[in-house]
Parts: sequence; C-alpha cells; structure tokens
Amino acid sequence: MAKTYKAVEVTAPGNLRIVERPIPEPDKGQVLIRVEACGICHTDSLTVEGQFPGLSFPRVPGHEVAGRIEAVGSGASAWSAGQRVGVGFFGGYDGHCELCRRGDFINCKNLTVSGISVDGGYAEMMLADANAVVSLPDSLKAVDAGPLLCAGVTTYNALRNAPLRSGDLVAVQGVGGLGHLGIQFARRMGFRTVAIARGIEKEKLARELGASSYINAETEDPAAALQRMGGAKVILATAASSRSMGPLIAGLAPRGRLVVVGASAEPIQVDAVQLLFGARSIEGSLTGTAIDIEDTLAFSVAQNVRPIIEMVPLEHAAEAYARMMRNEARFRIVLTTGQ
Repeated sequence: MAKTYKAVEVTAPGNLRIVERPIPEPDKGQVLIRVEACGICHTDSLTVEGQFPGLSFPRVPGHEVAGRIEAVGSGASAWSAGQRVGVGFFGGYDGHCELCRRGDFINCKNLTVSGISVDGGYAEMMLADANAVVSLPDSLKAVDAGPLLCAGVTTYNALRNAPLRSGDLVAVQGVGGLGHLGIQFARRMGFRTVAIARGIEKEKLARELGASSYINAETEDPAAALQRMGGAKVILATAASSRSMGPLIAGLAPRGRLVVVGASAEPIQVDAVQLLFGARSIEGSLTGTAIDIEDTLAFSVAQNVRPIIEMVPLEHAAEAYARMMRNEARFRIVLTTGQ
C-alpha cells in the first residue's frame, strides 16, 4: 500500500507545485478522503494569489471535492470507509461562537474554509471535518458532483432562499461557471427565467439551459428590457463585474432583490433613489452548509441539473487554474486523479 500521495500546493503567491506527502491518519472528528475529482473555482485565487487574510503557506487549494472515504477518525462514526462523499467551501465551524449557537453555521466567526484555512482537494487525499462532509448520490458522477458542491449550492441556495413564487420573473446575469447553473435551477424551480450576457453567441446555450428570454447587454439596456417584461423579482448576479451589477437595480420590480453571488474587488455603484422608490434591495448569498449541499445534490439529481465541465488531470492543475483565471474555462474545469 502506498505511503504517500500527490498534492498540488501553493508555496508562495502565484506558485503552484506538485509534491509528495505522507498519507495522514484522520484525527478526532475527521475523515480521510481519497479524492476522485476537484473542481477549480475562481475563489481558489484567494489561496493561489495569497489574498486571504492570515493565509499560511504551503496550502493545497480546492473546495469542490468528490471522492470516497479512506479512513475514519474517532468521533466521526456517522461515516464509514468506502462511502462516496464530497466537501465544499464550508469546511466546518467552531460550534461555540454566538452565530453557531443560533444555528447560523455558515457565518461562524471561526469558519473553516476548505482549501484556505485547511488543505483542500487539489490532491489525491484530503482530511476533512466530519461536520463538513456530504453524502453523494450514487447516480451522480464525481466529476459532475464537484462543481455542484460550490457553484451549485451557491446559486441554488440564493434562489431557494429568496422571496419567490412559481412563475415569478427571475433574471440571471452571466452565463458562466455560476450562471449556467443558476439558469438551470431557476427554470426547474418554476420561475420565468431570463438570461443576461454580453454578445449574441451565448443566447443559444442560455435557451438550451432553460432561459425563456435572452438579453444581449451589448445591444440593449438590460434594466429597460426587464422593465418591459414587468420587472424582475430577483436578479441573480453571477458574473464578477460590479460595474454591470449596479445598473441592473433599475430592472427590478418593486420590492425586488439583486442577489449577488459573483465576487468582484470593485464596489457596486448604487442609485439610492432606485432603492427607496420601490423598496428594492441588494443582498449577498454565501454558499451553504453540508445539509444545504445535500439538498442541492438531491434537487440536481431529481431535476437533471448538471454542470458543463472540462476534465483535466491533477498534474496539469497549474495550467488549468491559469486558464480559469483567463476566463477560458467552459464552464467549470474539474481536476481528476484517476482514482
């Protein structure tokens, strides 16, 4: 039996390298996962570029991890060796801060984040907090499950937690890594779904994914187009462009919400009058806990929601990450280990 495993670690900002590490034993409350697939997410840049406050190196990125349990530590008896499992951005919680005591685990003051505060899934093996582990449906391939563990739960949770009813008008800004899943979820939840993107070339795909209408932001004002449709109850902002988010507020119906899930370093410019008249609002939605992920996976299986992926061997992680950062991924790159 092998005593080491391959991992892709960040040793300094911008420096990814393949290393051999000794296979660890899971500690109390942990499981050891043999990784089969790990999606590459834009949030991985917080680790790779050293942008997350307090980050220490070396660190293995990756928080869209699917595989099988290799070993179980004490206190993690809910899991057993051989089970198909996954781990997302949510890597565990402290259980004693005020937010945890109120059941708001995703906003734990000492949140554990996979691939940032602990080593993630750009590897053949990964240790995980048993509280963060999710069960994978047998009918879901590991490579498809990976992106659903982050991009999937992010868009699914944002929509299911919004004040919406079947038939409401929902617009999805962006037809990319997040947006192509958001469109599928919105349509299958029973919403009248509009896709917003730049260029005519994305219209065909957007409609195939479930959009009933498409707005080309290069040739028309998205807000005006949405108002002609009656105004959107929710606009799901998935493209990481704050500059394009602000003007969308004018496309909301009264009491409509702009729900931001795509992160950008630039501030969102807001016209306060548009918020006041119509009681419109802006909010963010951050991924979800383990049970939220399992809900996402169950819905995805039942409604046939799947990510559009490219598979790349783990050994080419650095190149694959660079392609993602250049916006060349269509639409999620998934690293595979051959396990």
